[in-house]
Amino acid sequence: MTSVAALLGDVVGSRRAADRAAVHRALVGALESANAELRPTTPLWITAGDEFQGGFATVGAALRASLRIRLALAPDVDVRQGVGWGPVTVLAAEPRVEDGPAWWAARAAIEEVETAQGKAASRGLRTAYRLADGTAGPDPAAVNAALVARDEILAGVDERGLSVLGAMLAGMSQQQIADRLRVSPSAVSQRVRRQGLAALVTVDQLLGEVT
Repeated sequence: MTSVAALLGDVVGSRRAADRAAVHRALVGALESANAELRPTTPLWITAGDEFQGGFATVGAALRASLRIRLALAPDVDVRQGVGWGPVTVLAAEPRVEDGPAWWAARAAIEEVETAQGKAASRGLRTAYRLADGTAGPDPAAVNAALVARDEILAGVDERGLSVLGAMLAGMSQQQIADRLRVSPSAVSQRVRRQGLAALVTVDQLLGEVT
């Protein structure tokens, strides 16, 4: 068995969506984009209805994918995600079926997010990380501290801010973003400062280094 970072996710409130087909199309597009950018060991794919999963070589890569999936879907579609690090067994190659502690840990993490959403103090949490029992890996306390901060800041970002953040993560300068959005560079700079977008980019970079 090889250790991987398993990512599980589901769409929040998908059964109440007015157009579930549109939600599905948006999710397909978000996963395809994340696959193209981050090259997971097991590509992200929709497993059933509103649930998806994928495998990554590092916890950092899985966490970076989790943010990009959220941004690709926001603000119309919300998702919660769990990342687990641990061994994985490939039960079948085609279609690929995996099992093992990494997936169990990811399931426990996403259940933790669902529970947290019901509490006022942690209502903004959308991502959590768990380490499989008996497995050496990144410290869950440190990783989850960063995720709590990331998700709390992200909860306060408006729709225009989400567009700016996505462009920043893609490596665009503030001048390029201003040209793209047809606003002044000063307006972009003010939004970056006011909504903590630079901090989110830094958190994404640092989490991406987690191995």
